[in-house]
Amino acid sequence: MTKTKAIFGNFKRYWFLMTQLISRDFKVKYKRSVLGILWSLLNPILTMAVMAVVFSQMFRFKVEGVNYIVYLMTGIIMFNYFSQASNMAMTSVVENFPLINKVYIPKYIFPIAKCLFIGIDFLLTLIPWLIIIALSYFGLGEYTCHFNWYYLLLPYIFFCMFLFTLGIGFFLSCISVFLRDVWHIYGIVLTLWNYLTPVFYSIEILPAKLQSLMHFNPMYQFLTAARSIVVYGQRPSFTTLGILGLIGVGTLAIGAFVFKKKQDKFIYYV
Repeated sequence: MTKTKAIFGNFKRYWFLMTQLISRDFKVKYKRSVLGILWSLLNPILTMAVMAVVFSQMFRFKVEGVNYIVYLMTGIIMFNYFSQASNMAMTSVVENFPLINKVYIPKYIFPIAKCLFIGIDFLLTLIPWLIIIALSYFGLGEYTCHFNWYYLLLPYIFFCMFLFTLGIGFFLSCISVFLRDVWHIYGIVLTLWNYLTPVFYSIEILPAKLQSLMHFNPMYQFLTAARSIVVYGQRPSFTTLGILGLIGVGTLAIGAFVFKKKQDKFIYYV
């Protein structure tokens, strides 16, 4: 109980620093950009448009009975959040070593700040995503996606994905202090993970054995739960929602444990 109070006390104490770190990341990302933060809205639309043309027209990918554009964009924005947030969290401790070396700051602040920064970007991408879903009523795509009460479950799904991403970020940021090769290795892992997650294809095109293995892919679970609501108009089962919670909390607990055990040694390696 005392440790929990100390953690929340540090959050309150260093909240201003965290907001400054997030603000700094926004300024760096959009520095000298004419459109600025509007790129957070335009980028998913342009990416989706390119991928929709490539996969639906050139490679003839489609998912029977659903709006492929919405199906594709749901996968893109969710996997992009995980990819970008975990990648930035991985380098967050090493990149902020000059600050760590000058004053005492809880080191877990840095991975959290990166995941929150990309999280704000993610929330902005939900605006064009919802607009595209609404446009399906007016003929965008072959099938219509219907808004329903199950959309109220989406914040829970996204929050579980945030916890999972943060847990991975804690683990990677810790490991990368001792082994910088992780920065390069993880880029390859993300590429492989992207192709092993049904972002632009349907799981039905895979052999039965691979379909069974896909259920062990956490990102598949998050994407499938969100698509059940948005694309298929169905509520994910309570078992599925429980699994998402276990994935998020469990990964965060493991990542935080590893980070806490090793953080005192960071100063000797950075």
